[in-house]
Amino acid sequence: MNDASSPLLELQNIESSYGPIKAIRGISLQVPRGRIVTVLGANGAGKSTILKTISGIIDPVKGSVHLAGQDITGADPALIVRRGLTHVPEGREVFPLLSVRDNLLMGAYTRHDRDAIARDLALVCGYFPILAERAAQPAGLLSGGQQQMLALSRALMAAPEIILLDEPSLGLSPRLTKEIFEIVVRINRERGTTLLLVEQNAAMAMNAADHGYVLENGRIVMEDSCERLREKDDIREFYLGMKDSGARGERRWKKTKTWR
Repeated sequence: MNDASSPLLELQNIESSYGPIKAIRGISLQVPRGRIVTVLGANGAGKSTILKTISGIIDPVKGSVHLAGQDITGADPALIVRRGLTHVPEGREVFPLLSVRDNLLMGAYTRHDRDAIARDLALVCGYFPILAERAAQPAGLLSGGQQQMLALSRALMAAPEIILLDEPSLGLSPRLTKEIFEIVVRINRERGTTLLLVEQNAAMAMNAADHGYVLENGRIVMEDSCERLREKDDIREFYLGMKDSGARGERRWKKTKTWR
């Protein structure tokens, strides 16, 4: 039975590897229903591995993943989509030879409610009017920013409860990044869609998200509301580029300490 107060998504002590290399170690996190949660960290910290483990692309070595109270650890990705979770991967991965419209309809492949699909098609084109203008064009001819809009819209076409969004700003101009994040926040507020966001643009991610986890070398080293994270000296210096002169040069990440 689903408890509305319980987290929509929960990871407990997850470890995942690429061969002999451990990518994430003992990851536990929660994503409350209807909220935006972000995972911050440098390249290679393990952020994308977390999302791939959740969505079934990678099987964890240990630990568990629960979605709406159901254990989905290592489940088939298609089953996970049917359970209400979609994943927008880094690099977009649109179907380049298919039209924009067909890409969108591919996102709804698990659904059979034609009227609702048509309404959602109109909705995503309302978020991103360029997709309606380019509906018949092969997706591979879109710009990088337009492909990111398409990838996010394709995920929405599955009518998910939660979207995993991996580096949506990658390769985009500041203007397009701002536009994408404004739509992400609108999707959360207007549709109530929950989002787990991986993003290197820490300022943009923390402005959009409610809660954040900081990942280093495959481990969570800090967790707090984004409002509080923005006030922490380490976050201000290492992620926002803001140094406090009184403590400059004295702060370092402490590898063995768990931050709270």
